[in-house]
Amino acid sequence: MASSLSVAPALRILARMRRVLSLALAAVLILPAALDAQSSKRRSTTRKPAAPKTKKIAADVTCPAVLGTGVKTKRLFCDVLTGRDPAEGILVTLPAHRGNATLTFDLHNRHTYSEEQVRAKKAYAEYTATIGVLTPTGELLSRGVVYSAFRTAADLVDRVDGGAGPGGVKAVAPTGTEPITVTVPAGVTQVSILGERLVVRGLEGEESFVSAGRPIAIVSNLTVEYTPAPAPRRTTTKRK
Repeated sequence: MASSLSVAPALRILARMRRVLSLALAAVLILPAALDAQSSKRRSTTRKPAAPKTKKIAADVTCPAVLGTGVKTKRLFCDVLTGRDPAEGILVTLPAHRGNATLTFDLHNRHTYSEEQVRAKKAYAEYTATIGVLTPTGELLSRGVVYSAFRTAADLVDRVDGGAGPGGVKAVAPTGTEPITVTVPAGVTQVSILGERLVVRGLEGEESFVSAGRPIAIVSNLTVEYTPAPAPRRTTTKRK
């Protein structure tokens, strides 16, 4: 009887030890999972840096031969002159940009309108103008070609204000429209638009014009789309 009573406390102690060991083992198994879940939660709430946003702005244009402002569109129309020196072309200055920027504009042919010729059905003309977009060092980035045919006043894109004709408009007006898109590499912050060649076909035959300084086409609606370059880092000098 005495031996059985002395065994009972030992069994209770063993039972308690088993429970303690079970709880310790459960804690060891649960703790890594809890830490991993907490770490995942922290990672999911960490904000990623926002991607740089692109901007689209009206281009900064220096036009050596301004034709004038459209009566209907209110666009500024600029004559494209033939030439080879980028400094003498239409200069477009782009903001500092990260990666490639995109220059877009509308290219038009150039028609001298005559109401008398239209009434006499002698105003027909076909125009094919070719222009180039170059870097300041003369590297050709892209070419643009616009073809259009003129028959009546309805073929004009717009009339240009500031002339001596009826309604105060100029005789020269844009006709035909060809959208031009030019990719401008990173590091290039200015381009030049120059004319290369104009072919005119009329009732009396065909003529070609390539001599320097001649207006052969018109551009309008110049825009630039780009990703701004990061601001330069400020450097601090330590005082001695």
